[in-house]
Amino acid sequence: MREPRILVFQHMDAGHPGIFRDFLRQDGIASQAVRLDLGEPIPDLDTFDALWVMGGPQDVWQEAEHLWLADEKAAIRQAVLERRMPYLGICLGHQLLADALCGEVRPATEPEIGVCEVALRPGAARNPLLAGLPERARFLQWHRAEVCRPPDGAKVLATSPSCKIQALAVGTRAFGLQCHAEVDQALLDEWLGMPAVAADLVRMLGPDAPASLAADAHAHMPELNRAARQIYANFMTLVPAWQRARA
Repeated sequence: MREPRILVFQHMDAGHPGIFRDFLRQDGIASQAVRLDLGEPIPDLDTFDALWVMGGPQDVWQEAEHLWLADEKAAIRQAVLERRMPYLGICLGHQLLADALCGEVRPATEPEIGVCEVALRPGAARNPLLAGLPERARFLQWHRAEVCRPPDGAKVLATSPSCKIQALAVGTRAFGLQCHAEVDQALLDEWLGMPAVAADLVRMLGPDAPASLAADAHAHMPELNRAARQIYANFMTLVPAWQRARA
């Protein structure tokens, strides 16, 4: 069986898979990133074994402003419904999974920004993606929209006080995470080093927000990265079975 190839949809500068890229390199697994926001075309899904869809500043309902969103949603439907390939969506990627499959996404009642606790729903620890995680774990959050209704048949796996659908599963191979499980120190530094991002944080939470977020995330980074390693390892167990099924 050949080594798997991961296709990654990105939507912004510093919108890459963060620590997950390190894990891929350690495992000798190839990935190809596509910057949809820069007009890069979506390649043939048949040459890949999993799809990761990352975060970004766009909203799922902004197809008029970002024409490529319609093509991205079509690719997600093809990957998840037709091909049933392993899928991991993070933040915007989580919301796109829900929207593409006829769930509902809306502006968040209460935006979540910072290190927040996420609680697994009953039975979620037996889910392939979340196995081995504690019932309550901290993750970095940074979102102002949320999934308010999951697609028909999807299972809600995790919740938080400000966001009732923190994680969901569609079937046994497609997953969305509202939290930024991919964040490591280097990626957070990239975000906070972007003037527009830092300015937005100040507008929302005040002048001390960038330093406060950096300090809080740094204090919890080992815990955040342990959870990332577990999620990555769990996800990658799905890929060989899918490769065998399509052979």
